[in-house]
Amino acid sequence: MNRRDLLKIGGLAAAASPLLVRSAFAAEEPILFGVPYPMSGNYAANGKYGAQGAKLFIDYEKSAIGRPLQYKILDTQGTPATAVRLVQDLLEQGKARFFIGPLISSTTLAVGDALNKLGGVMISTAGADEITGKDCKRAMFRWSVPTYGAIRETIGPLIKAHPNAKRWYTITPQYVFGEGLLKATKDILKENKLELVGNSYHSLSEHEFSGYLTNAMAQKPDVLVLLNFSTQSSEALRQAVSFGMKKNTIILMAWASGLEQFQSLGADLCDGVYFGVQYWHQIDSPANKELVKRTQATFHENPNYSLAGSYLGFQIFTTAIKKANSTDPAKVIAAMEGARYQGLTGEETIRKADHQVIKNYYLLKGKAKSAMKNKDDYADIIHSGQSFLSPEQAGCQMKA
Repeated sequence: MNRRDLLKIGGLAAAASPLLVRSAFAAEEPILFGVPYPMSGNYAANGKYGAQGAKLFIDYEKSAIGRPLQYKILDTQGTPATAVRLVQDLLEQGKARFFIGPLISSTTLAVGDALNKLGGVMISTAGADEITGKDCKRAMFRWSVPTYGAIRETIGPLIKAHPNAKRWYTITPQYVFGEGLLKATKDILKENKLELVGNSYHSLSEHEFSGYLTNAMAQKPDVLVLLNFSTQSSEALRQAVSFGMKKNTIILMAWASGLEQFQSLGADLCDGVYFGVQYWHQIDSPANKELVKRTQATFHENPNYSLAGSYLGFQIFTTAIKKANSTDPAKVIAAMEGARYQGLTGEETIRKADHQVIKNYYLLKGKAKSAMKNKDDYADIIHSGQSFLSPEQAGCQMKA
């Protein structure tokens, strides 16, 4: 080989090397996930655990898809406008196209609409039926069971267990999530020829429930159903117990926020009360046992719903990105649609028609402190099941 040939080869290598360097760098560029959760305001405790779920997954699954994984917490403050602005800024900067959260239904709907227009995709743990119903969109997926299923799998079993409970009273937050739970409650009571003797609405800023409870007690209900969430449902339960309602009234918290809520309430308040939950750390599944093990090792506590939902959102996304061999949201969405996997609640399926994850919802009953086997053994799972409207019944017509 003469000198001219060597120079030619060297020139080709020099010309090619920048491309090779850029390609290798691109392969190593981190994939950033936006995590819009309420880190301040009424739902800050849930946001804290959502952030922990993100950290846990990234710490254990850094090489899940062969590229570095990162996340950025976005404090939505529990308001749609703030959430949309933060998500939009991150996406338009080209930094993130995948989002896990938000927690609140109204915020989820607003963010989902923005992402659908901007080309991102989101997995949420919010509950309003509209998310996978009339407002469903290609950009939105939902892990949590909708309000319809939550009511069917809590009030339904209670009707069977307490056939003499004829009179029901509800306390409801006045926004899309509360309205969804209330409608589902009215429907199932009507089907079973039971009477809703009253309902009290309250705002998202309410902390004092004595007036609502006084109204409830005046109607002498057999069952009090709390349709609010997080700190508001905790305060409503505390005040109901202080009014002596546990003595002659069955109490159901239809949508409990998880283990941290039991910890804040304590066993004495929870004893004998029914709770509906999306997730419980004692679920007997391989994936959940691994999550419990990891959470205990990292945070020295058991996982709760907010942590679990965030963690699983990362698992669903990364599995789909790997399957699609792409970070193009359209290709990732296609990989997620119809996916079956071993989730925290057992086998879970992402329904293609409306992007709803098909999974169990759980009914717990609080146990006495003397019956607890360990510090987090607050309740027994007494029922689990799946109730979902079909996409057509829910009104989903998937929009591009």
